[in-house]
Amino acid sequence: MAKAALKQHAPALYSLSVIQFNGSGGSKGNKNLRAGVALCARAAYLGHVDALREFGHCLQDGYGVRQNIAKGRRFLVQGNTRELESVLRFQNNNNNPCLTGSGGGGGGLLSDFGCNVPEIDVHPMNLFLKEWFGSKSDGSGSGLGQGLRLCSHTGCGRPETRPHEYRRCSVCGSVNYCSRGCQALDWKLRHKME
Repeated sequence: MAKAALKQHAPALYSLSVIQFNGSGGSKGNKNLRAGVALCARAAYLGHVDALREFGHCLQDGYGVRQNIAKGRRFLVQGNTRELESVLRFQNNNNNPCLTGSGGGGGGLLSDFGCNVPEIDVHPMNLFLKEWFGSKSDGSGSGLGQGLRLCSHTGCGRPETRPHEYRRCSVCGSVNYCSRGCQALDWKLRHKME
């Protein structure tokens, strides 16, 4: 992953930023928020939508960087706009739910714009991670260790590397997320209704 990040591969940069935010692989004190923000900002600059959103949340919350709510909102809107652009690019204008005015749920955060966009297909690797780690969490010692959890966002599949690494939902306390981006997407897609 590091080699891909050195070659400016945006998804690798974003994944490394999440690792830095969570201190994955080390103790809780091994978090490096500034490095996480720097990697996230680089991935955002390269156009990674989730990185744009995560960077926006960092700016809004002052997480690893000086708080700037206005800039944070701007990055969140830019992330939503880029997602909307990519969806519209692939949809036929006659079939576009945004143009016909049907609003509601949908994939990503596009429902903020009143669009009813079908849920985005989950990457096969994320499905594999969720299935594999989920099947190994029976205490057998392989897969996830004792007390370790997966990110609750259905499209993620990232496992914790140490207990209590992921942030818990402040409303229900029963789900955990590896990043603010996963939390925001899962809230829109599923968790809000639960």
